[in-house]
Amino acid sequence: MAWSRDDMASVAARELRDGFYVNLGIGIPTLVANYIPEGVHVTLQSENGMLGMGPFPREHEIDADLINAGKQTITELKHTSYFSSADSFGMIRGGHIDLSILGAMEVSETGDLANWMIPGKMVKGMGGAMDLVAGVKRVVVIMDHASKSGEPKLLHKCSLPLTGTECVDRVITNLGVFDIDSKGMRLVELAPEVTLDEIKSKTEASFRAAL
Repeated sequence: MAWSRDDMASVAARELRDGFYVNLGIGIPTLVANYIPEGVHVTLQSENGMLGMGPFPREHEIDADLINAGKQTITELKHTSYFSSADSFGMIRGGHIDLSILGAMEVSETGDLANWMIPGKMVKGMGGAMDLVAGVKRVVVIMDHASKSGEPKLLHKCSLPLTGTECVDRVITNLGVFDIDSKGMRLVELAPEVTLDEIKSKTEASFRAAL
């Protein structure tokens, strides 16, 4: 049985460590904040100039001036701080963010990432992903294993414009978890009732199983 979006977020939350500074991308990655392990204190950073993001607001708490990089309304905490986006990217480029959890359109077997545009489609902007994958200490991707049309998203080589090369450390899909290092891609966990044969049939990338 494939993992749901919340299941994938819960699996990704295992990456969190006490004291981490973490950047969460748009989409499924934002759900990771709902699964922070008990006793683990992390500080969420947003590229638009906020450190210490709180949870999504209830209706009566909505403040249109408090948004994350994905333009979603959020809340502040007692220790929240604000600064310019230049300072925010200084944190990212300076290697001060421990973990970034991003979405993706494609990931290659060598850890290349494509997640910012599809040629011919409207692009609002590249966002901060290119800086994140270059400056953050560890990069984890959450995505569906295949596209809506059933095409593999784990590939020998990305076909879409790249966000970064050899930058992805771990991929969590709805079917399993893959680690990527200098030796290539390896499958380290399967979703419940998902078989290795199913993974192989839906994956173009070369990988080895380490289960």
